[in-house]
Amino acid sequence: MCGIVGYIGDQKAEPILMNGLRCLEYRGYDSAGLAFLYKGDFQIARAKGKLSELEQKIQDKNFPATIGIGHTRWATHGKPDEINAHPHFSKDVVLVHNGIIENYRELKSRLLENKHQIVSETDTEIICHLIQDHLDQGKEFESALHAALAELHGAFSLVILHRADPETIYTARMGSPLVVGQKQGESFVASDIPALLAHTNDVAYLHDGEMAVLSRNGIRFTDFKGNVVEKEFNRITWTAAQAEKSGYKHFMLKEIHEQPRVLADTLMGRVHRDTLDVDLAEANELLKQIAHNDRAQIQIIACGTSWHAGLVGKYWIENLAKIPVSVDLSSEFRYRQPLVNDNTLVVAISQSGETADTLAAIRESKQRGAKVLSICNVLESSIPRESDQTVYTLAGPEIGVASTKAFTTQMAVLYMIAVKLAFYGEHLEKSEAADRIQALLELPNVMKSFLRKGMASLDSIVEKIYQQEHCYFLGRGMQFPIMLEGALKLKEISYVHAEGYAGGEMKHGPIALIEEGIPVVASAIRDDLYEKMISNVQEIKARGAMVFALVSEGDEDLADQFDDVIAIPKTHADLNPFLTTLPLQLLAYHVADRKGTDVDQPRNLAKSVTVE
Repeated sequence: MCGIVGYIGDQKAEPILMNGLRCLEYRGYDSAGLAFLYKGDFQIARAKGKLSELEQKIQDKNFPATIGIGHTRWATHGKPDEINAHPHFSKDVVLVHNGIIENYRELKSRLLENKHQIVSETDTEIICHLIQDHLDQGKEFESALHAALAELHGAFSLVILHRADPETIYTARMGSPLVVGQKQGESFVASDIPALLAHTNDVAYLHDGEMAVLSRNGIRFTDFKGNVVEKEFNRITWTAAQAEKSGYKHFMLKEIHEQPRVLADTLMGRVHRDTLDVDLAEANELLKQIAHNDRAQIQIIACGTSWHAGLVGKYWIENLAKIPVSVDLSSEFRYRQPLVNDNTLVVAISQSGETADTLAAIRESKQRGAKVLSICNVLESSIPRESDQTVYTLAGPEIGVASTKAFTTQMAVLYMIAVKLAFYGEHLEKSEAADRIQALLELPNVMKSFLRKGMASLDSIVEKIYQQEHCYFLGRGMQFPIMLEGALKLKEISYVHAEGYAGGEMKHGPIALIEEGIPVVASAIRDDLYEKMISNVQEIKARGAMVFALVSEGDEDLADQFDDVIAIPKTHADLNPFLTTLPLQLLAYHVADRKGTDVDQPRNLAKSVTVE
């Protein structure tokens, strides 16, 4: 989850590393640090808190080195303070680390017996001393590193400097992402692509059990035993500008407004107006097999926002393709003895492609004979590599910790999967298909217009919610998971306690929480459950709640039944989730901004969860 960056070349390393860490701070911001190797000595600077604290600490210092490593931390072992901040070091080794070393206690006990001075509470410092221990036994550095790697249990990505070698950066990966980049006379390493985009678009991804040895002359790849690994570089189409705010106050607001474009990008080449067809070239054969299998079932696995996308996908796939779908949180799935087999298609959803729980659930599923189709935003990440097929979303870099545009593009892929399965299973008439495909192709423009013209009641609703301690979200049918997502967005960036419920479930317990003035956000759009939802909302209103409703355009006359309404543009009923998502994202954003919380880097969270 932490941010890692390293550089070797002919430029001063410090500004390159700091710029890289700014691009990666969404991965962790409990502490930050830098280490340089200059004339045989390590220069190390570390600070508790956000990257700005480190910037302030080093503003009057001079770091002339042209080789260095940096880190921004999301705390796992040890509280977030300067002592526990990375980089960590021993006599001859300095390194940064992302992941968790599961056997660090046993290793620490042995190292203490060998008289190593260990000062932090982290598992990371143990790795430095473990390499040092092997160096002290007379091993050459790469042999010492290989020996240390063989003793580590858990997940890790490591970027390492050796005091005696000012021409090399050593890296290793097991279960935690690392990407390297190069151009003439310079080499780079980072835990995510945005840190490299200002310098190069030619990158290669380390796989589990691989190392990269970086120098000014290029990058050498090996496995943990030193065997050469052949690896190709890929050209990344993302630009540095895409990973910047472009005049918006926060990345999250920018990414909300990017949704029409990234939705269009994700649909392009896959949804065809002329043939009224959907073409998922990567997955067509796998979907055909499932659609023609009478015993087929689909199991969706995901975490957080991706799980909510999966819940919406369940409605679409079951309604259109008539195939039973289960949706599980990845973290629970593999511990419940799941009943998946060779008739099961597991659909794994992850923005980063590195989500540890989802990756483990994929491995469990494949052991039981299931095929795996992943939906992911990051090329060559771990989840696509371990899946049978992948459909990539084209959301571009998502920097805000609270996911927005990744959610929209995940839903788009799930809807295309549902339509394609319905075609293969002959459950969709041509006229029905035409209506849906036409609406899907028009959707980016509908979303763009909705965002551009604004939502008249939004400011009023924000003012009524931002000082509240609690807020509840209600929906029915496929609006239920959308309201779960709305509640998640509000709680994770504004710290307002928010919960989402199915409208019909309120009277089974949660209505006890409703009292005078409690804010409730409800989806009351015109769909098959419209009248039932209106009744559910009236039950809440009768107990004194302030009710803010999403209503269908043309239903503004409902305003006298609610405290405020936001009118949702018309589209095909299947596609309403794309539109009702927008005001909920903006509501969360503006409440958080009004409260003055850190929108892009909410407390205790990180963008990519690479530990269990």
